[in-house]
Amino acid sequence: MRTFRTGLLIGLAVAVAVAAAAITYERYDTKTLKRTVKRDAVLCGVNTGLPGFSNPDDKGNWSGFDVDFCRAVAAAIFNDPSKVKFLPLDANQRFKELQNRKVDILSRNSTWSMSRETGYELYFPAVSYYDGEGFMVNSSRKSESALDLDGAKVCVQGETTTQLNLADYFKANNMKYDEMKFGKLEDVIKAYDEGKCDVLTADVSQLYAIRLRLTKPKDSTILPDVISKEPLAPVVRQRDDEWMMIVKWTLYAMINAEELGVTSQNIDEALKSKKPDVMRLVGTEGTYGEELGLTKDWAARIIRHVGNYGEVYERNVGARSKLGIPRGLNQLWNAGGIQYAPPIR
Repeated sequence: MRTFRTGLLIGLAVAVAVAAAAITYERYDTKTLKRTVKRDAVLCGVNTGLPGFSNPDDKGNWSGFDVDFCRAVAAAIFNDPSKVKFLPLDANQRFKELQNRKVDILSRNSTWSMSRETGYELYFPAVSYYDGEGFMVNSSRKSESALDLDGAKVCVQGETTTQLNLADYFKANNMKYDEMKFGKLEDVIKAYDEGKCDVLTADVSQLYAIRLRLTKPKDSTILPDVISKEPLAPVVRQRDDEWMMIVKWTLYAMINAEELGVTSQNIDEALKSKKPDVMRLVGTEGTYGEELGLTKDWAARIIRHVGNYGEVYERNVGARSKLGIPRGLNQLWNAGGIQYAPPIR
């Protein structure tokens, strides 16, 4: 009798485990590409409004570095960069909405960290922008370094790595500060612009964008100090390797294209190239696109419609943009930066 009961209990335990696994698998099924193709559009989660990265105009047309990445994914899949639907998400919404399948990909200045991968069951395929937290101050403070900020009133967005880094930095340097925390970035900017705090902290890339939105941009200075590592990356759900590979290699194709000198302007010439590495990139040699579940010319589509990494950087946030952010760490590895992509071969 005991043996029968034991067997019954084991059987029930196994059944429960199988059912739980099925629920988990269903929640994270591996059909993102299939659903994307069926709906004929990529659902892309972006910032609610950050000049240079993701910003809508008065007609609802989106532009920016992060926006262009989603367009690159659409180009790889559909040969049409316009097949993207943008969903603006604030910092508190972004990961939950991705988990709930409201978007296929999050392309929204999000820092890659261990806890975000393990806690949210998400995956950051590759770093698209190397950033770090910094400080913008009212010029009247006459601060030249973050070490001059002892006793400052600092505006920061809550529930972010920015807030945690701020606390760590001041504690490590035995300084005090008055934290003014806000749930939304818009409120952080408004408080700073109205003089409720004399310092605003955010990723350096954000600071350049935020300064453009101030009533008096020239009255604010971005300090040279960078107090953290903020590797910004697109984000996808775990347990969908096919989709993760497409997102990852879309970025790597753009970086490799810049390294090989293949641009949106010379892509037709590149298709005639006899250089092995160029041929593998544009699809005239090998079956790399098919191995991703795409077409042979997947990378050529990206470059033709959106451009290589350098083109996207320069027109949105670099020298050709209003932000004018130096390439810095985001320069290619062979030009003084650390942007580096595995080869297509």
